[in-house]
Amino acid sequence: MERLEVALSAVLYLTRWCSVIGWSRSQRICVITLAEAHPLLQSGKTIKNINYQISANCSRLQNKVSGKSKRGAQFLTELAPLCRISSSDGEEYTIYSCIRGRLIEVNENILSNPALLQEKPSTEGYIAVVLPKFEESKSITQGLLTPKEYEEVLMKRRSSAL
Repeated sequence: MERLEVALSAVLYLTRWCSVIGWSRSQRICVITLAEAHPLLQSGKTIKNINYQISANCSRLQNKVSGKSKRGAQFLTELAPLCRISSSDGEEYTIYSCIRGRLIEVNENILSNPALLQEKPSTEGYIAVVLPKFEESKSITQGLLTPKEYEEVLMKRRSSAL
């Protein structure tokens, strides 16, 4: 697939720290990345391994998409695992889709360079691209937060943890 070039217009905070969805309104795609508050980005951990093999019969790397209608794309639910990330201290984190739609691509570059997840999480270190169902696009956009609103959510969480 072509190199992903998307100007994200907003972010959507979905889980406690697992995922942020970047949204391009013009292309109606969601870019799944690690949230700014994810422990892998906060604690100085080193990423040891990223695995798109979800089960014995399901690998996100086997996703083959073709044509305008995205034939062959794996369908994801909100709770569908995208990948598992292992850190050098033995912790493993499962990253979920957090959105219903078709898996358009996974970022294979992070397999050979896992540091991209930490160094450039919102650009070259993205995890996957998901195309939501057209009918659900509007409900997704209604839940979007601007980067400033997302930062306010993080600040409130930090102050409540003290």
